[in-house]
Amino acid sequence: MQAARTPDPRSGQPGSREPKPGERNALGAEPSAYLRQHAGNPVHWQPFGDAAFASAASRDVPVFLSIGYAACHWCHVMARESFEDQATADYLNGHFVAVKVDREERPDVDAVYMAATQAISGEGGWPMSVFLTPEGRAFHAGTYFPPRPMPGRPSFRQVLEAVHEAWAERRGAVEENARSLAQNMGQVQLAAVVDVSRPPEPLDAGLLPAAVRSLARSEDPDGGGFGTAPKFPPSAVLEFLVRHAAVPSDTAEEAREMAGRTLAAMARSALFDQLDGGFARYSVTRDWSVPHFEKMLYDNAQLLRVYVHWIRLGGTAGFPATEAADVAARTADWMLRALGLPDGGLASSLDADTVVDGEHHEGASYLWTPGELERVLGADDAAAVAWMMNVGARGTVSELGSPLHPGRALDGDEARLWLDVMPRLREARSRRPQPARDEKVVAGWNGLAVAALAEAGAVLDRPDLMAAAGGIAGYLERVHWRPDAVKPASGELVRVSHAGAARGIGGLLEDYAFCAEGFLALYSATGSPRWYMLAEAVIQAACTRFVDGGHLADSAGESAQVVNAQGGKPGLDFFDDATPSGAAAFSGALLSYAALSGSGEHRTMAGNILLLLPPLATRAPRVAGWLLATAQAALSGPLEAAVVGPVGPERDALHRALLLSPSPGLVVAAGEAEAADGGKPAEVPLLRQRPAGPGGAPLVYVCRGMVCDRPVATVAAALERVSSARR
Repeated sequence: MQAARTPDPRSGQPGSREPKPGERNALGAEPSAYLRQHAGNPVHWQPFGDAAFASAASRDVPVFLSIGYAACHWCHVMARESFEDQATADYLNGHFVAVKVDREERPDVDAVYMAATQAISGEGGWPMSVFLTPEGRAFHAGTYFPPRPMPGRPSFRQVLEAVHEAWAERRGAVEENARSLAQNMGQVQLAAVVDVSRPPEPLDAGLLPAAVRSLARSEDPDGGGFGTAPKFPPSAVLEFLVRHAAVPSDTAEEAREMAGRTLAAMARSALFDQLDGGFARYSVTRDWSVPHFEKMLYDNAQLLRVYVHWIRLGGTAGFPATEAADVAARTADWMLRALGLPDGGLASSLDADTVVDGEHHEGASYLWTPGELERVLGADDAAAVAWMMNVGARGTVSELGSPLHPGRALDGDEARLWLDVMPRLREARSRRPQPARDEKVVAGWNGLAVAALAEAGAVLDRPDLMAAAGGIAGYLERVHWRPDAVKPASGELVRVSHAGAARGIGGLLEDYAFCAEGFLALYSATGSPRWYMLAEAVIQAACTRFVDGGHLADSAGESAQVVNAQGGKPGLDFFDDATPSGAAAFSGALLSYAALSGSGEHRTMAGNILLLLPPLATRAPRVAGWLLATAQAALSGPLEAAVVGPVGPERDALHRALLLSPSPGLVVAAGEAEAADGGKPAEVPLLRQRPAGPGGAPLVYVCRGMVCDRPVATVAAALERVSSARR
């Protein structure tokens, strides 16, 4: 139904006039796939912005804020049950200004109102349903509300009526509660203040083994991972454990075994798409056997990098590096095949649902029954595959069937059978309806992918992956980065692009940090100074944008309503969520940049961010994985390796050997040696005044804080220097 023909719920008369702004659904022209999913709702949705809140103020009604994302299954459910219902929409339109937010476009909005939702309701998740004053302060919140009451959960219509009654009859109490919540959130933000300008303090190295022991107490050693259901891939924690295992200590072996159990369990489970590659968002069961089927770029980029680092570490008997290499290669290939866009970026996600005959079905593309297997494979192979891949007569997800997963390592005969049947099953699955793709490009998540693909290309000896990383980095530079015309070394990063055009808010701290990390990883892998220079510009811009009076913030105050909701204080969330926190990621990028540039200022900034770690290391290490991983790199370094000499097989061999080192504090630079006649200095400071050997022979300089040992000329000698420094 078109909004212009919707009866006016306040007058009860048919609306024959042209509707005013705010009296129609305004999402049709939005580039966000999630917002456009709601463009046909009878709800008069508005995008988040000053105009929507001004409308609420002029009408003297609250704002109903609904936050979700395109791949979210329960977002689709609530839309179908409530937002597509005309009676519900009429009530909502008459008593509220309805605002839709794509949390992937506006994580700053999502973060502050998620904190409010958790404070108010004790729960969090998506779809998120928050009621706000016209100034943006939250006063009531929840997540999914059903169309009819359920035990312990009111219906959405009941919630709307109760909120409207409170607003109309108890306005003073509502607004006071909203102010009090905002002030309390502001106090939390004050507790998270990071002064990046103060003199550095030493980090207690004992925090890291203590964190390993704390993680061991929450590990599920049988199922892998941590805690119970639902289980999310603990990517940042795994990165810390892999790094910790690379440095000799009393807890190194414990960290290695813990990481190996989780990596193996996920790789052999339904979380990993056994046919096409790539990981789902999370599992609703403890043993990873029933995934929530949305596939996110950020999960797969992080997990690809962790599996690549596991390969460098050498694996374990329970999860060998060869098996990890297969998982990594298939994940990288899936990312590029399923999420790659024609103009060079990577799309955000694939939906959890598949639309079959007009109905949404979660995971429908991925589910199998014994009968379907038999139709594709024949009776004998189908029976063997059904037993091997846990497909029974009763579907584990729905009547549509079960996902394919062995839940264990396959033996020789099973592995051969699986390799034989995979092409037939993959071809049959390709003929099914496929999940929708959210084609927005998020700068930070593409930065994560650049780092993962660059390192995967080096470790797996896949030049195509290295080239893909370069293509994505080039897209970010071309579309998302806006260099400053006056100061070319600085500029602005835009968070989101659609169809090759950047638009919307500027990047958040996490975007700058992830992109800088990706460009630095790509520089180390390729030796191209272009990427070092771009990373330097991004880091300098981040310091200008997010550091004020020495204090670090996640955003530059993009919306007054967000600032109001957290008591007028700048926000800094240092807990990891689905991705590392912006603060932790920025610390890691600063640390790598300082190692390549020799900048004491940036190393001090990184160290001061790491001072967030002591309260978290033993009490909450599962939300501090990237801080722990960065602290491991900081305590193992700064360790730098400069490979100098002409391009050729000898330099390439030295360069690749260093890229294969598992040392967590090692940063690698490669390039031509500087001319002896005092010509133009190398663009990367680590390479400056590092001459090649006799006749221009390539050499490796292993350094700490830019102070280098005598150079060496062989792979064995270079690795021994790195190993000795790591010990």
